[in-house]
Amino acid sequence: MASNTWQDKIHEIIYEADTPAGKLFDLALIASIILSVIAIMLDSIPSINAVHGTLLYKIEWAFTIAFTIEYILRIVCIKRPKSYIFSFLGIIDLLSILPTYLGLLITGQGHYLAIVRLLRVLRIFRILKLAQYLKEASILVTALHASKRKIFVFFCTVIVLVTILGSIMYIVESPTNPVFKSIPHSIYWAIVTITTVGYGDMAPITNLGRFIASIVMLLGYAIIAVPSGIVTSELTQAVKNQFTNTKSCPNCAHDSHEHDAIHCKVCGHKL
Repeated sequence: MASNTWQDKIHEIIYEADTPAGKLFDLALIASIILSVIAIMLDSIPSINAVHGTLLYKIEWAFTIAFTIEYILRIVCIKRPKSYIFSFLGIIDLLSILPTYLGLLITGQGHYLAIVRLLRVLRIFRILKLAQYLKEASILVTALHASKRKIFVFFCTVIVLVTILGSIMYIVESPTNPVFKSIPHSIYWAIVTITTVGYGDMAPITNLGRFIASIVMLLGYAIIAVPSGIVTSELTQAVKNQFTNTKSCPNCAHDSHEHDAIHCKVCGHKL
């Protein structure tokens, strides 16, 4: 029984944004995240690193250890740890501490990947009770999830298209243009052109090649509208009956429920 008491208390502090202790904890967490990201950015500046590198290294480790303890507490204070571990925020929390530890095993600048912990600031929407933003974020995630198969088909179609176009450009340009030295290089050109990026490092010099390039450029503008239309359609559908609040389930930590919800819509546990 004692175990449940301390777990419930930790859950209230860490997961709940409605209580004074929970709000204070989340505000302190966000401040720590921002300070740790600033320390990482400063460490990447050679002149600052040369003078304060050791201090910044210690600061980074201090924040990493604190975030590690917090991550462990988030796991032990809920009854279904996997629901948090494999959630979006759970994965971000883990990724935010791994780079520093990997830096002990792998030399280089991999520890700068800890900058991903800035994503944890997304919790500010719960803390400040910006319910309208939570609602919009939930709608967007729902729409993207519903669109994933259509987007996948569209992506596969584009891959086939740039492969064919790249191969055609290789046939047309390679005899006179050394830039198009292989089909993979030509596919790279097709991707850059059809996405309207246009780096300019590869360009056709034959009249036929330029004609094909013009078609690919115009095709690129037409293609851009497709994924936008897919997501917009799903967004319209996802707008219906979307309600969220900050009430967190003590069993699985899910925190998107209707305002009058009594039980968790994911695991059925009483809220």
